[in-house]
Amino acid sequence: MRRSTPLVTREIYHVFARSIAEFKIFNSNRQFLRIKNAIRYYQVENMPFKLSKFLKLKEVKEKGFNNVFISALHGKEKLVQIICYCIMPTHIHLALKQLKDKGISIFMGNLLNSYSRYFNIQTRRKGPLWEDKFRNVLVETDEQLLHLTRYIHLNSVTAHLVEKPEDWSTSSYLEYLSEVNEDERICEYEDILKINPVSYKNFAEDRISYQRELAKIKHLLLKQP
Repeated sequence: MRRSTPLVTREIYHVFARSIAEFKIFNSNRQFLRIKNAIRYYQVENMPFKLSKFLKLKEVKEKGFNNVFISALHGKEKLVQIICYCIMPTHIHLALKQLKDKGISIFMGNLLNSYSRYFNIQTRRKGPLWEDKFRNVLVETDEQLLHLTRYIHLNSVTAHLVEKPEDWSTSSYLEYLSEVNEDERICEYEDILKINPVSYKNFAEDRISYQRELAKIKHLLLKQP
């Protein structure tokens, strides 16, 4: 992917971040939950605490992350609109709409730095975690965006981690199928994409074999001298 500069406000981008040397950085439900919470938390501008401190608040422990976070949103603006995501063991895919100047850069910087600190403390590790800050590609049409959401949601299936995308809990696929409670939703896409859950499920799963085959060919090409 190319790095797109500058990132333009009101435009949509496919944003991608990979761990150094494809090191597995999401190994447990706890780690997956941490990055999901970070994605949701850092989309908001000027939150009063770092995520680590927010999670230690007595109110959060008593009422849960979702309830307190929703209350904390009152009167605050977002840096980005999260359209879809998939968290893989070694990397993250996101489709983001930038809502404020430098919004994506600020969001991704906070997100990646927050998880690096968490992971290094938890594993007693030192040093950078990510291959690069992040990479991005401009999404130019609604049709391109729709196909991008399918590509992102099928990542776990393409990698043969699961057989069906709904079996991978750390993507927004179940949100697109309307199978996630409103207070647990991370994504906002209704103002951009008109998604019918049944049609979208067919649209996504019809591409599984093709995307797996494409990934296999790409892998073989990369191995060529």
